[in-house]
Amino acid sequence: MSQSPSTISLADIPGLWGRATPSTSLYIGGEWGPAASGQTFEVRSPATGELVAEVADGSVDDVRRAIEVADAAGDAWAATTPYERAAILDRAHRLMVERADDLARLMTLEQGKPLRAARTEVEYAGDFLRWFAEEAKRIYGRTIPSARPDQRFVVQYAPVGVVGAITPWNYPVSMLTRKLGPAIAAGCTAVLKPAPETPLCAIAVVSILEEAGLPAGVVNLVTNRDPAPIGAELTTNPLVAKITFTGSTRVGQMLAGAASANLKRVSMELGGHAPFIVLDDADPVHAAKGAAAIKLLNTGQACIVPNRYLVHRSLVDPFLDTLSERLGKAAIGNGFTPGVGVGPLISASAVERMERQVEDAVAKGASVRTGGQRPQDEELAHGYFYEATVLSDVTPSMEIYREETFGPIAPVIVFDDVDEVVAMANDTTYGLASYIYTRDISRAIRVAERLKFGMVGINDINPTSAAAPFGGVKGSGLGREGAIEGLHEYLDSKLIGVSV
Repeated sequence: MSQSPSTISLADIPGLWGRATPSTSLYIGGEWGPAASGQTFEVRSPATGELVAEVADGSVDDVRRAIEVADAAGDAWAATTPYERAAILDRAHRLMVERADDLARLMTLEQGKPLRAARTEVEYAGDFLRWFAEEAKRIYGRTIPSARPDQRFVVQYAPVGVVGAITPWNYPVSMLTRKLGPAIAAGCTAVLKPAPETPLCAIAVVSILEEAGLPAGVVNLVTNRDPAPIGAELTTNPLVAKITFTGSTRVGQMLAGAASANLKRVSMELGGHAPFIVLDDADPVHAAKGAAAIKLLNTGQACIVPNRYLVHRSLVDPFLDTLSERLGKAAIGNGFTPGVGVGPLISASAVERMERQVEDAVAKGASVRTGGQRPQDEELAHGYFYEATVLSDVTPSMEIYREETFGPIAPVIVFDDVDEVVAMANDTTYGLASYIYTRDISRAIRVAERLKFGMVGINDINPTSAAAPFGGVKGSGLGREGAIEGLHEYLDSKLIGVSV
């Protein structure tokens, strides 16, 4: 990157908007326009605090109109062939690949993650468009034998209808395609409500879908500063058939409760409290290198990032030494600066949560092995930065033992035997991702089968793919995204019985 971070602006990222602009960021019925009220809200860089753009601030009236438009477009879109829908998704994938560099720069500007990580996310987002383009043509029905000789059963799959999609700020491109890709492939229409921290990435993605030939009304976008009234409308409006949400468990519970009262289908990808288990036969240096790499994923702001590093007592010293060395030398700064591995957190409250958890842990006996504070660099003073941190001697009495951190803090907890560590790992209301490091594959499988989590990585810090089901159990959500399971979240089964 030849430009210094302070000179990057929307003017330096050409070709992303199509017919849209931030202040006309509502996309309803194939038309870009301002909010009905004319109101806008600010988007600021989490790295510098500088104003990035002012974006249309949609209201309940705007989202209600978007729902009505999506409903009106539903029958015609559902009647298209899977091949027609696949062709649009293929074109959208091609456009996303062509614009990957600009999309990554926009993401770094708006969300803060290091540019290299942003580029990886764009590739991941494109994978969902390509995967669901292929799967659209494989929505197979089936026949079922009947006990009656004069009867035949046929099962078909039909789109659920209008989908309300609410997406997060931490993966502002890939979480859109992970929801919109299967909705489009299934023949659903959608109303998208992106996070208020990252509306610009949503505008860019919807602009790509528009250019790819998606018909008017199939996907509608309402940007908005206050998500509560929009969520209330999506969960109560009788025209909406399904809610898909990625975000906190607390908000997910509220949305799912409101949706269930109105008998809407839901899929929820919520919080995590992932254990990272290092068994006594593991290579502690290798495990610590993996632990450091995944802790830096999106500056720790990912639901699959480990929150608890459970290390056998015999390995804890070499594990801590390597983990502390790796995280201690991770460069922190603006995501546009080459070599940066730790970008900003999303907000001041996120930094305050890091400080509170570290202060609580230290007060109760934990030791800071590296990090443990905001960086002292004056150039970072206006951003939301916190040093990559390693805590040792962590115990169940500390807040960080129970609470999701969502930041660059690695608490290390000692265990003595397998039964103990399985109980410790499962001792949480969450159940999304988990990790095991061991040299014994039989042992790994036995432990994995006892872990109450939706995903398990064995000597693997990235058990995710567009082709693999993603999701959790317990407080981490309902349903799955990605894979064939993710497509069936947007389909209803229909039985046809025929007397012959």
